[in-house]
Amino acid sequence: MSDPLEIRTESERKSMRPTKRNSLLIFLLVTTVAVCATLKSISTIDLPGPTGKRFDYLTIDYDDHYLLSAHLAAGLLYVIDLRTNRVVKAIPDVPGAEGVEFVPELKKVYTSNAGDNTIGVIDLKQMKVIKKLPTEAKPDGSAYAAPFHKLYVSDERGKAEAIVDVEQDRIVKTLHFDSETGMPQYDPVARKIYVNLQDQNIFAVIDPATDEVVGRYNVGKCEGNHGMALDPEHKRAFLACEGNELMTVFDLEKHQPIAFLPLAKGPDVVKFDSGLKRIYVACYSGAISVFQEEDADHFRKLEDFPVQKKVHSLAVDKDTHRAYAPEQEVDGRPAARITVYEALSGQAATLR
Repeated sequence: MSDPLEIRTESERKSMRPTKRNSLLIFLLVTTVAVCATLKSISTIDLPGPTGKRFDYLTIDYDDHYLLSAHLAAGLLYVIDLRTNRVVKAIPDVPGAEGVEFVPELKKVYTSNAGDNTIGVIDLKQMKVIKKLPTEAKPDGSAYAAPFHKLYVSDERGKAEAIVDVEQDRIVKTLHFDSETGMPQYDPVARKIYVNLQDQNIFAVIDPATDEVVGRYNVGKCEGNHGMALDPEHKRAFLACEGNELMTVFDLEKHQPIAFLPLAKGPDVVKFDSGLKRIYVACYSGAISVFQEEDADHFRKLEDFPVQKKVHSLAVDKDTHRAYAPEQEVDGRPAARITVYEALSGQAATLR
């Protein structure tokens, strides 16, 4: 095939030549795209555990400014001082730690230990495991209902939800379902616990006052609703649909999905920054999908921000708006570290 330029007239060729004005416009366009990313890597935190091993959930202790990070395949819980970005302690005896939940008034951390099917109780003052509670198969995500002093742990493979009285450190009830259980969340406005029933594409509601299931609602075309975050103020839940890579916005008042937005491949953990009104979804394929909540009924995707492959979890600091993502590999090489990202406020971030 001949070069398309060969059939153009001389005047057409001249019009295609870059001018100073066109070059400036191109420069400005490229610059705009470059500065309008949603996140910027600002530092890394090297971890003492073995490299190349899978991580899982993280949470933040805002009282002591600690980041609590589960190194699942290493059986460790890292306590990291966010003021210095240094590891304070690597707590052992949490085999296969997945979920991590902090109870501020008791200075205790609860880990979901899939390795021995227990819920680990950690005294953060002593920095050690003080008790283990046997539970169903593969405990995973967890949520704390502070007014009720109860912890809700999804036993994913056991198709159950274990309910822990944190004042007595004992399981007071276990709810069973006909589905594997995904991430639970506590809604402090509605005073309800929500849990994903990921095999059935159902959103279940538990009343912590009675520990009874008070509602089950279909999540529409969302398949495999596993990850979840909440915007209680606007009565919205954000669900990561692992089966068909969608982020579903669920109306907690009308009990129905209102929006479906595309995710990068391999979505898992979802976090909501209430200050910036942003939703982040960590995706195993090597991206954090970022969405903007314009208002309660309008959402838009900002970008699939590129990160290392196999990053499937993150935490977001509500005060600094920084995001923390654990990495088990860097450019294909085994690693054990957390990358710290600053949130950028550009309004024209691009889809990739």
